Amino acid sequence: MKGFDLSAILTNPDYTAMLLHGIEMTFVIFFGSWLLAMALAFTLLCIRFSPFRFGDRIVAVYVSYHRNVPTLVQLMLWYFGIFTLLPDWLTAWLVAHNAETIFAVLGLGLCQAAYFSEDLRSGLRSVSPGQMEAAKALGHGYLSAMRFVILPQGVRNALPPLINHSVSLFKNSSLAIVIGAPELTHAVKEVENLSFRTFEIYLIGTVLYLFFSLLIMGAGAYLSMRADPVRGARA
Repeated sequence: MKGFDLSAILTNPDYTAMLLHGIEMTFVIFFGSWLLAMALAFTLLCIRFSPFRFGDRIVAVYVSYHRNVPTLVQLMLWYFGIFTLLPDWLTAWLVAHNAETIFAVLGLGLCQAAYFSEDLRSGLRSVSPGQMEAAKALGHGYLSAMRFVILPQGVRNALPPLINHSVSLFKNSSLAIVIGAPELTHAVKEVENLSFRTFEIYLIGTVLYLFFSLLIMGAGAYLSMRADPVRGARA
């Protein structure tokens, strides 16, 4: 087709429905993997700060694997490798409940947990040791001091890298196309195959990813400002 015509995409109800569904599934994958990654990151952090050195080594191996193996390869390993080794009853259940999306959440969440745990670890290590001593002097035990004094400061210090990695996680949701998850990039590809409007649909996809990435960054910047008492007072 010749000429540039965005309306050929935007005014077609079938194409817009496909794009809206792709956006919905992208956020399902993003929020699902983000929650999994954050929960696992705190678990890894607790293991790493425990007195057991063996646990620290296990976490170090976990982090090293997920930070050095491409995310795309990890997704393919989960879907094309591990999926085939599961029992028949579990395979049938996964197929009936959108296995591609489940494995996208699982693969991205496990991978991102390595980055989140290192961000949180760096944030905690930046807290002055005197804070723990001061908390104990005020009558706090170890767990109480960690909960009310150390963790709030550590998480606040870790917010900038956590926000950056959250945006990266959102963008990496597009990798789920390789396992057939019906996210935004998959929808863009399907619309392109049907409409033959290659430039228009990829332009729309680019703008949508840019918009949502900037939206996440803006929300993160707002959280950082609210978490910083000095910047919050100035605002």
